[in-house]
Amino acid sequence: QVQLVESGGGSVQAGGSLRLSCTASGLTFDDYAMHWFRQAPGKEREGVSCISWRGGRMSYADSVKDRFTISQDNAKNTLYLQMNSLKPEDTAVYYCAADPSPFCTYISYIPGRYKYWGQGTQVTVSS
Repeated sequence: QVQLVESGGGSVQAGGSLRLSCTASGLTFDDYAMHWFRQAPGKEREGVSCISWRGGRMSYADSVKDRFTISQDNAKNTLYLQMNSLKPEDTAVYYCAADPSPFCTYISYIPGRYKYWGQGTQVTVSS
């Protein structure tokens, strides 16, 4: 049984940092591209970042480029999202997802594409 479990969310002031984790069980990162998405209240789900299978390529949405860094630790089967210089507009529930198409062709959310999802972790940034 595959599980993705996010952690690391919380409340911070603008300019602060958080590191999100997504720990996988029953799944190996070698078989998937891994994505971070976010969804704010009343808004559509938004692609944030993607790391291709075996970590060869990282892609970012323009809104987070140069502030967020995606990485993965295969030994720990854990995906990370380091978020620096946080802004109030980064406030959302953040989700990790496994994409069976391994090359991060798309950052944006495509309904029905992702095989596994985590439960989400709340990030709140105050001004």
